[in-house]
Amino acid sequence: MKDDVPNLKDFDQRLRDEAHEDLADRITEEPKSKTQIIAIYGKGGIGKSFTLANLSHMMAEQGKRVLLIGCDPKSDTTSLLFGGKACPTIIETSTKKNLAGEAVAIGDVCFKRGGVFAMELGGPEVGRGCGGRGIIHGFELLEKLGFHDWDFDYVLLDFLGDVVCGGFGLPIARDMAQKVILVASNDLQSLYVANNVCSAVEYFRKLGGNVGVAGLVVNKDDHSGEAQAFAREVGIPVLAAIPQDDDLRKKSANYQIVGTEQSQWGSLFAELAEAVSIAPPVRPTPLEQDGLLALFDSKDTGGDYVLVPATDADMRGKYAAPQETLEVVYDTV
Repeated sequence: MKDDVPNLKDFDQRLRDEAHEDLADRITEEPKSKTQIIAIYGKGGIGKSFTLANLSHMMAEQGKRVLLIGCDPKSDTTSLLFGGKACPTIIETSTKKNLAGEAVAIGDVCFKRGGVFAMELGGPEVGRGCGGRGIIHGFELLEKLGFHDWDFDYVLLDFLGDVVCGGFGLPIARDMAQKVILVASNDLQSLYVANNVCSAVEYFRKLGGNVGVAGLVVNKDDHSGEAQAFAREVGIPVLAAIPQDDDLRKKSANYQIVGTEQSQWGSLFAELAEAVSIAPPVRPTPLEQDGLLALFDSKDTGGDYVLVPATDADMRGKYAAPQETLEVVYDTV
């Protein structure tokens, strides 16, 4: 992590120094609930599932009770945790049980490894329903299973960040989580998604919501610095920078957990676990599109392009020959 990237201690002091500001802008007190519910957002394929599986495993090694809930229709959040095995989803299991006239039990949908409890909400097949509505239905089923009475230190929710429909914004829109963590890398598209989530947080804060962004995890960090620059611009800390490393890639592809003290990467995920636990939820300042592009060299993004307006003749193409007007012109006196 670069020296000019804000760390958590700096943020904590800054929040104290700004105590005279409008308290609606910052949440600095400890969560009233014993359970920290944290929603993790990022672009599809950016490494959320890799990060969460190893983070949750490390938290459990540290003696925390952790529940990991996959909220992505791909249902791949738990695949690394369970050695590549598919976890029966809540929605799929509920449908089958309802057809058989049976009730869903915890053991039908929740499984554990290394002290981590994990489940997948699931979603409809392509063309057979709305993924966001599936998320809403999944949480309704969780409530019936007693979600609000469960005893966990952390509930980690894995959400797809590049989908804008309501179900995927549930933790932010309904204050279901205390804070959001973003996962991104040094590429424009993943930071675009991270910025979109910041915009959603800001939108619902203006409507009276309380969710804030606790920070950014930079995955596949190649040290080019765009993700760190983004964090500075929107006003959030970098919680960890996971390097772009062939060993990590191979272990992830082979469903091997590296978030353990027995791994050479254990200290990295131990520090991330600590950062996640203490990071306060901050109200971010999302960037405009030009500001986001400015984080990158214009030669790489085309950011120096100037918009050229089209003309009516451009649109007509071969039909652009002048046509006689049908307008009636009256003589003026």
